[in-house]
Amino acid sequence: MIKVLVVDDSPAEIRLLQSVLQQGGFQSIAISDPTKIEEAIDEERPNVILLDVVMPRRNGFQACRDLKNEDRYSKIPVILVTSKTTPSDRFWGEQQGANAYVSKPFTPEELISTVKRFA
Repeated sequence: MIKVLVVDDSPAEIRLLQSVLQQGGFQSIAISDPTKIEEAIDEERPNVILLDVVMPRRNGFQACRDLKNEDRYSKIPVILVTSKTTPSDRFWGEQQGANAYVSKPFTPEELISTVKRFA
């Protein structure tokens, strides 16, 4: 089964994302502290990461860049799932190494199909 790591500081968003992922047949684990991403990856070995952008202590752009610059994490697909929807936000996400960008609000079909592209 495909395992997806959900990283979001909002419990409500985590519940929504995990519900949609379950509908899509994915296993998910979630963390709300973006400074713990590497630890969660080492413990859980996810196939894909869903990453919010606007978070305290470490935003999603920073986290994505850090992961893509670290050899042992760089091959894991990162999908940014965020309310930051301007063209410059998307461009900046791509520059940090994100594999895809899903804007909130999203449809379940959009999220599931995006995860399937990289799983």
